[in-house]
Amino acid sequence: AEALRDWLDLEGGSGAVPAGRCGMARAVRAPGGGGAAGPGPGPRVRFGPSPTGRLHLGGLRTALCNFLFARQRRGAFVLRIEDTDRRRALRGAADGIEDVLEWAGVAPDESPRRGGAFGPYRQSQRLHLYRQACDVLLDRGAAYRCFCTPQRLQLLKKEALRNQQTPRYDNRCRHLTPKEVAEKLSQGLDWVVRFRLERGVEPFQDLVYGWNKHEVAEVEGDPVILKGDGFPTYHLANVVDDHYMAISHVLRGTEWLTSTSKHLLLYKAFGWDPPQFGHLPLLLNKDGAKLSKRQGDVFLERFAQDGYLPEALLDIITNCGSGFAEKQMGRTLEELISQFEIGRITTHSALLDLEMLPEFNRVHLARHIENDELRQKLIRELQSLVERVYGDQQMDKEVLEKEYVEQVLLMRKGHISLLKDLVSCDYAYLWVRPSVSREQLQTLSAEVDDIGKLVLGLMERPTAVFTMEELNKDLRNLQKQTRETKYSSMMKLLRLALSGQQHGPSVAEMMVTLGPREVCGRIHKALSS
Repeated sequence: AEALRDWLDLEGGSGAVPAGRCGMARAVRAPGGGGAAGPGPGPRVRFGPSPTGRLHLGGLRTALCNFLFARQRRGAFVLRIEDTDRRRALRGAADGIEDVLEWAGVAPDESPRRGGAFGPYRQSQRLHLYRQACDVLLDRGAAYRCFCTPQRLQLLKKEALRNQQTPRYDNRCRHLTPKEVAEKLSQGLDWVVRFRLERGVEPFQDLVYGWNKHEVAEVEGDPVILKGDGFPTYHLANVVDDHYMAISHVLRGTEWLTSTSKHLLLYKAFGWDPPQFGHLPLLLNKDGAKLSKRQGDVFLERFAQDGYLPEALLDIITNCGSGFAEKQMGRTLEELISQFEIGRITTHSALLDLEMLPEFNRVHLARHIENDELRQKLIRELQSLVERVYGDQQMDKEVLEKEYVEQVLLMRKGHISLLKDLVSCDYAYLWVRPSVSREQLQTLSAEVDDIGKLVLGLMERPTAVFTMEELNKDLRNLQKQTRETKYSSMMKLLRLALSGQQHGPSVAEMMVTLGPREVCGRIHKALSS
């Protein structure tokens, strides 16, 4: 504690740390810690989730705004795990959060996994800093020990509710004399540390909400900043860590807007320069309701398991809100970085229409298929899906060959929303030969043999050009050689023979995808069955 106070009393005893503003990172050196800045000269921002569960879309949006802000200004994006709530923390949750951030392309520059000059990056490993900071506040009279029992606090709460008042601590222990405090300590009574709220809060300019001020001392009791188990509350831990980690801008959810004046009082008590604050509106369902975590359909892991691309998720959560000049489906991460403007974030809640997610994914999946490098990854994924879904059926192993799978992807580009669509029942014909009888075909046309011979002749013609455009022309010409069969009936017959289905892609596309040899084999099989 003495070392920390000596460090705080540098610069003429003011307790102020030399700080650079205007978005520049401060090179703050905590006792025994490093002082190197981030990857660039720009701002330092942080995302501080609690490891109490899986990361959801709202958390991703907060992380993304910090990431975009940092990348756009050559700054550093820090992941700090705020695991001081030991009762609710789940084993493995912290690793899971970092895993999905990396999957989403929003990887931090500094984190528990990656390390950095301002670590540790788990609050549970920084307890000495919070205790030392509390000692400073106690010595300065900005904080005090509170000996009130849980039973007394519960009675205060019940009394307030009975009188239809907002429960608040009555600041009873604020008035204890040093002698009374010493007596209680000698008796071994349990205690916590509370911060002394003062009236006369100065206004601050929020990057989103503009000028704000909340007279917290008039509506709240003095808050606990250090619990009896030595763990800090959110208010102390975030102020201390944001300072020691040289965080220049705090972009967090709007639920913390009314607490910011409280945090600014803490900064003032320490003699530290505060960061700039920006509070992000809530992310809600399109009907204005909260995103449902109970249903499990807002967690990133669920979307990844369902086959959604991270680009589609980043696109839809930025498209539904604000921060950009206009709505535009299909933005890449690079475009999000270049176009993001924090000044364009509005104060109204962002309404998320998840029913549009398949359309967003269709756009980004098509882009992946067009890219040579990304397409190779999709080929491997589709090969694995096909083996998993159809591996126990009579499947010709040739359908797993790279060239064939690649052709399937290219032909269906823009038509599918998810890669797994290609292993659905609608596309089973791509991987398993259908079982279609001659009688089934005859219900569509009595000229089934003639039509079969015409198509076989077309497919076996050495000079045939197998493109969709040319095949469509050839099929229309073949229909003119039939006696009574309409073109639509002939297409139904061929689609059934080739796929075993009544609906699906065009017959010409099926023929191009399957190739001449497979088309001939399926028609021969249908005619002879």
